[in-house]
Amino acid sequence: MTIFKFLGAFLPAAVLLALAFGAAAVAPLLAAGENQPAVYYRALFTFWATLVLLIVAFCVYILEPPVTTAPTWLLFWTFAYGAYLCHLWSAIPDLLQGNLRALFAAAVVGTAGPVRLLGWPYTEILLLVWWGFDVLLGWLIPQNGKRVRIQRGLLHVVIFLLFLLTAILLPQAGRLGFFLGLVLLLALLSCFSYRLVMRAMDPGSLLSVLYVGFFQILNRFSPWHRLPTTLAVMNLGALREVLRTKNLHNTCDIPVSNPEGLEAPPPLEAGFLMGRQVDGFYNDLKRPNMGSGSATPDNPQDGGHFTKSNPGARLARNVPLEYAWPDKGAALLTPSPRTVSRRLLARDTFKPATTLNLLAAAWIQFEIHDWFFHGEPVKGNEIEVPVEPGDDWVGPMRVRRTRPDPTRRPDDGKGPPTYCNAEAHWWDGSQIYGSDPVTTRALRTGAGGELRLAPNRTLSMDPHTGTPMTGFTGNWWAGLSLLHTLFTREHNAICGKLRQEYPTWDDERLFQTARLVNTALLAKIHTVEWTPAIVAHPALKIGMRINWWGIAEEGIKKAFGRISANEAFSGIPGSVTNHHSGDFAFTEEFVSVYRMHPLMPDEFELFSVKDGSHLHHFTLPTDFVGNDGGVRVLEHGGDMADVFYSFGICHPGKITLRNHPEFLRRLTRPDGEVVDLATIDVLRDRERGVPRYNQFRQLIHMPRISTFEQLCADPELARELKEVYDGDIDRVDLMVGMYAETPPQGFGFSDTAFRIFILMASRRLKSDRFFTTDFTEAMYTPAGMDWLNTNNMSTVLLRHYPTLEPALRGLDNAFQPWKTIQESATYQPHENERSGP
Repeated sequence: MTIFKFLGAFLPAAVLLALAFGAAAVAPLLAAGENQPAVYYRALFTFWATLVLLIVAFCVYILEPPVTTAPTWLLFWTFAYGAYLCHLWSAIPDLLQGNLRALFAAAVVGTAGPVRLLGWPYTEILLLVWWGFDVLLGWLIPQNGKRVRIQRGLLHVVIFLLFLLTAILLPQAGRLGFFLGLVLLLALLSCFSYRLVMRAMDPGSLLSVLYVGFFQILNRFSPWHRLPTTLAVMNLGALREVLRTKNLHNTCDIPVSNPEGLEAPPPLEAGFLMGRQVDGFYNDLKRPNMGSGSATPDNPQDGGHFTKSNPGARLARNVPLEYAWPDKGAALLTPSPRTVSRRLLARDTFKPATTLNLLAAAWIQFEIHDWFFHGEPVKGNEIEVPVEPGDDWVGPMRVRRTRPDPTRRPDDGKGPPTYCNAEAHWWDGSQIYGSDPVTTRALRTGAGGELRLAPNRTLSMDPHTGTPMTGFTGNWWAGLSLLHTLFTREHNAICGKLRQEYPTWDDERLFQTARLVNTALLAKIHTVEWTPAIVAHPALKIGMRINWWGIAEEGIKKAFGRISANEAFSGIPGSVTNHHSGDFAFTEEFVSVYRMHPLMPDEFELFSVKDGSHLHHFTLPTDFVGNDGGVRVLEHGGDMADVFYSFGICHPGKITLRNHPEFLRRLTRPDGEVVDLATIDVLRDRERGVPRYNQFRQLIHMPRISTFEQLCADPELARELKEVYDGDIDRVDLMVGMYAETPPQGFGFSDTAFRIFILMASRRLKSDRFFTTDFTEAMYTPAGMDWLNTNNMSTVLLRHYPTLEPALRGLDNAFQPWKTIQESATYQPHENERSGP
C-alpha cells in the first residue's frame, strides 16, 4: 500500500470527523430553543460522517478488482468503522467507557440516545463486534477465502440495511441523513448494476452462493429444462458454476514415475505468440506443456511408439480421482460387454433423429478428431471378452488395451491410471492441419499460405498410403471427406482474402492467420449452430448464443466489440482466460459422453441437387466407409454438391438403446482385425475408470436412479436391462444408462450427458488464449474478424457449392433437415425473411 493511497482515504475521513465534532460543539449555541446537548449533535453528525464513508467503502468494494495487498476499500471500511465508534461514543456513552451494566441495560430496555440504528441498542453491540472482527480479518488475512467473503457479504447486507432504514425511516437522522440514505441506495444500485454487467461473477462471493443455492433448491422440485425459458437459461449458468468449481480434477498433479516418458517443451520463440503451434505447446504461456499433443507414431497400427518422447498431455477427470479407478478382475467383464452389445445396443430397426440431418453426425466426428485420441490401442495382453453360447461371433473376442501413459510405471501407487491424448487438447483445427510438423509441412503448398488440394479441388490422395491428405484420417468415411474438403477449401479462401488485404505478407503469416480464423469459425459453428441443433431447447439456443455473443447479442458485439468483461454479457471470445479449478485438458468423462455411434445410418441415398433425381443406393459400409470413402461415392454419378445435398436431406440415427449400427459391430480395421465397436465402447469406460451410471450421476450432482423402470420408459427394455445387469441398478454402464434415459424435449441425448457439455463446451473456449485474451484484431486482423463475424455453416457451404442455395433457403441452421429440391420449388419465404440463408 502506498502512502498516497493511505492519505487519500485518511484525510477525507479525518476532515469529516473533525467537522462533525466541531459542528457539534457549536450547534447548541446556534440552535436556540431546541435545548439539545452537544452529545446529541455529536451522535447525529458522526452518524452522517459514517454514512458518507460507508457510501465510498461500499462503492469501492463493489468496483475495485480483487487484489492481494490491502485494497482501497479496506481503508475506507476501516475509517468508516472508526467513524462508527465515534458515533457510538456519543449515542451510547457507556459502550466505550466500560460501564457494562449500563450497556446491557441499554440493550434490553433502551436508552434515550439521539440516533440509534433502528432504535435498537443491541444492533449497536452486534455491529461493534462483527464489524470490528471483519476489519481485523481484512488486515490480517489479505487473501480471503470463500467463507470470509461470504461472511463479509452478509455483514455488508446487514450494515447497508440498518443504515439505510435508519436514515430514511427515523426522524432523528435528520434531513441530511434522509438524503444520504437515498444517495447510499442509488450509489450501490448503480455500482452493483455496473459490476454485474462489466465484471465476471466471483464464485466465492455471497451473490454467487445465493444464485447457485436458489437453483439447487428449485431443482429439487423442477429440472432446469421444465422451467420458463429465461429462468432455465439462468439455471444453466448456476449448474455450470457448480461444475466449474467441483468437477474439474487434474491428473497432471499425479507424480511422474517414469521421467524417461517426458519431453521438455521447445524454447519459447517470438513466433509462438502469434499463432497456434502444431503440437499445442505455448497456448498457456506460463505452462507451455498444458494441452500439448504427442508426436507422430512410427507405426500407428502397433502400440503408438513415438518419434519423440512427448506422450501428449494427460486427459483430466470430471470426477474426483478416488472414483477414477478402473474395474478389475471379474468386475471388468460383468456383465459381458459383448452381452450388452448384443442385447441392449444392437440395432433392431433404424430409429431416425428427424430433427437433424446427416451432416450433424459427420460434424461431431470431424470435431472429435480435433479434440481427443487415446492413440492406437496396444497389441499384446488383450482383454478377452466372454462370448455367450449362441453368439454368432467366430472365435474368442480379444480387445486391445488403451495405450498406457508413458510417464508412469504400471501400478506405481501414485493414483489411478492415467491416459494421454495423442492430439493437442486445444480446439485448434488439428484434424485439418495435423498435429506434428511433418504432417503439417506435407499438407501445405508453401505459397500464399494455402493447403494442398487436388486439381478438382477435393482432397489430394497420398500415393504411398492411399489415404486422403489431411490432418487426421482415422475412421474415415464419406461424411469426413465432405467436411475436410469443405474446410480445407475455406482455409484457402481465407488466405485469398488475407492476400488481398495484406499483399506484403509471406506464406507463414498467411497460413497462421488463416488457421486462426478458420479454427475460430469451426468453434463458432459448433457453438451457435451444431449444439442448438442437436439440443433443440429454447434455453440452449439462447445459452449457446450467449456463450459466443453474450446477452448484448450479435449486433452490439459486431458494432462495438466487447462492452463488458463479463462473459455473460459479451460472450467468451475476447474475455479473460480462466482455467477455473483445474488445468485445461479434455477429460475421460467428456470422451465417454461423446460416444455417439448410433448417429450412423445403415443406408444412404444419393440424390442430384440439380433436379432431385435418385443417383445411387448405398448399404454401409460398401463404397462409403474407408480411406476412399467419398471418392467412391463420387464414382456413382454425383459431385460434391450432390453428396452435401443428400447428407442435408438424410437423417442420422437417434442416440438411444438398440440403435447401434450393425456394420460398426463387425467392423474391419485397416490391418484386417474385426472388432465390435459397441463392445469396445462399453469396455473402454470400465477400463479407464469412468464411474458406472448411478455413481456418475451422483458425482455430477444429479439424483441417483433407484429402479430400472425409473431409468427406462419402455417396460420391455427395462426388463431386459434388469436381466442383463442381474437386477443391480448400480452396475448399469454409463453409456447404457445415458442411452436408456428419456431425454428432455428437443434433446438428441440425455440430460446426464448434457451436464458434461455444460461444463466443457464453455471450458474449451475459456481456457484457450486464442479465443480469450488473444481474440483480437491484432491477432486475427480486421479482415479475419470480419470473415469470422459474417460467416456461418450456410455461407461456407454456399461459397464453395452455390448450387445448394435452393435446399438451404429459409433455414436458420444448416444442421436441420434441408428442403428437397421439390420442396424448395414451392417454398414461399415469409414477408420479413431474407431470401437466402
